[in-house]
Amino acid sequence: MIRKVYLLLALLMLPLMTWAQTKVNASEIVAKINRGEAVSYRNARIVGDLDMTKLQNMKVKQDGKNSREYTSTVTAPLSFVNCTFTGDVLAYLTPSNEVKASKPSNEVYNTNFEKDVLFENCNFEQKAAFKYSEFDGKASFMSSRFAEEALFKYAEFDKSVNFSNVRFGGEANFKYAEFPERASFAGANFRGEANFKYSKFDRGVNFENAMFDGTANFKYAKVTDSFNIKGANFRGGDDFKYTELNNKKVTLSSLQSMNR
Repeated sequence: MIRKVYLLLALLMLPLMTWAQTKVNASEIVAKINRGEAVSYRNARIVGDLDMTKLQNMKVKQDGKNSREYTSTVTAPLSFVNCTFTGDVLAYLTPSNEVKASKPSNEVYNTNFEKDVLFENCNFEQKAAFKYSEFDGKASFMSSRFAEEALFKYAEFDKSVNFSNVRFGGEANFKYAEFPERASFAGANFRGEANFKYSKFDRGVNFENAMFDGTANFKYAKVTDSFNIKGANFRGGDDFKYTELNNKKVTLSSLQSMNR
């Protein structure tokens, strides 16, 4: 009976917690980024799309015959703690893939980050796209929740990165991502596919107590140093074909034996 009362009180408090978050327009944050100011928000509800792909410092990175690539750079630190993003969070955009695009386009917009990036205990209610992004500083998404695909394909994390206790509601796409320093996905919950195909971990990776409800795809992934999957639960299938640890091929069963 007491447990039911606590549960009821918790459910009643949820609207109050949401209401307590300060509303901030995403355009206000983009304006700060354009001014080169450090961005720091706690307990905020970010309204609108946080589109960082067309900043004032945007440059043409590649100008091909049939395509053009633009790159924007966030020059100051970003810090979001216990924030909710009601719209898309975009560091990557291809207008040709947008439903509202009137004409096909071969333009690509992506964003790099020079300083530390923190999205801790945050809720991404819509798209979160960081494809091709380069993170020069530390990156932490610890305890955050992605309702849709978390797109980090081809991303490069130059310093330590923390995705521990993150809940991935859709696909966690880290295909071809590079992790020169140690990465942690300890306690992460992958509801969709965990796509680490062709990813590289140069200083080891930690998946201790992670939950894989979708396919754990580590095909062609290369890990140096350590591959910690102690206590991890693989319930949705796996693909460790051609996966390497310290230049030697491994399978899920062999990794499990190493981590006992």
